Amino acid sequence: MSGQHDQLKPISARPIRTPEELVETGLVRAEDPSMGAVTGRYAIGISPAIAALIDRNDPKDPIARQFVPDAAELNVVPEEREDPIGDLAHSPVEGIVHRYPDRVLLKAVHVCPVYCRFCFRREMVGPQGLGTLSPEAMDEAFAYIANHTEIWEVILTGGEPLMLSPRRLGEIMQRLDAIDHVKIVRFHTRVPVVEPERVNEALISAMRASGKTAYIALHANHPRELTPAAREACARLVDSGIVMISQSVLLKGVNDDPDTLAALMRSFVEARVKPYYLHHPDLAHGTSHFRFSIEEGLALVAGLRGRISGLCQPTYILDIPGGHGKVVIGSDAVQQEDAGCYTVRDFKGSGHAYPPSD
Repeated sequence: MSGQHDQLKPISARPIRTPEELVETGLVRAEDPSMGAVTGRYAIGISPAIAALIDRNDPKDPIARQFVPDAAELNVVPEEREDPIGDLAHSPVEGIVHRYPDRVLLKAVHVCPVYCRFCFRREMVGPQGLGTLSPEAMDEAFAYIANHTEIWEVILTGGEPLMLSPRRLGEIMQRLDAIDHVKIVRFHTRVPVVEPERVNEALISAMRASGKTAYIALHANHPRELTPAAREACARLVDSGIVMISQSVLLKGVNDDPDTLAALMRSFVEARVKPYYLHHPDLAHGTSHFRFSIEEGLALVAGLRGRISGLCQPTYILDIPGGHGKVVIGSDAVQQEDAGCYTVRDFKGSGHAYPPSD
């Protein structure tokens, strides 16, 4: 769907959130008959910083591919799922996902400044999604964390946790400060890349309000996303004492070549962000055009060895469908049974077919 007009339209100075704005800014063609079906199902969100990065003369632009709706999203294959990593199966109370013993996800908000076309929570986020936790649901979520003393780390995700105002984020952090057994707070975010101006003194102060050790897992998939403004936002965070690590998704047409992948990892390290996870694409509805085989992914990751510094090496992982946790691809826990078919052993020792047959 991401077509190009013959004459470029002005880059938007405000977020692009409607089909009409996609057309006005020249990111899709007005006559594209599939646009309504795609945008009627999945949220649209392109921040001004991201819109400015899109090369509208390039029909294969890797930034556009991540954010501009595409007709391919209407193609749902049998193995794809509404909740591919099983969040709902491990949600004891609203807003909490407790998949591993010592850590939980806290999903306080389900909106984002941008909406990735490959998102594994695409059925849950956006204006039509699960929304923001009510005060009552937030109380129940904190009661759950407080009552489970094995929880050492709380991971704020969503949605985009840094969409919360500094006041609301500070309130969350102060409540975590009162729970002694929580030692680490991690934020999963795209904000330093997609809205770097949001990373100001008020937001940073709110993130540090708990007194806990704070980590940020920054999501970026292409080296062009690490703009000077994004690097300055990262510098403000790191200089404040927040440790930064990266997470990226290996995506067809975005970063599925050794040069791009190496440049991305080097860009993280230059910005003082330690490469952490490189995700195999999840089985979200309408995302098969982003995926490739595990064999192809392994070949790409192997191409980084010896090519770039050890500082730049991420861990290639698969989130096992159904909520069984993450596994390192290339380890003994992932065994090929046939062409494209694997048995994957989770952290509890149970085996699962990948891709799933049901």
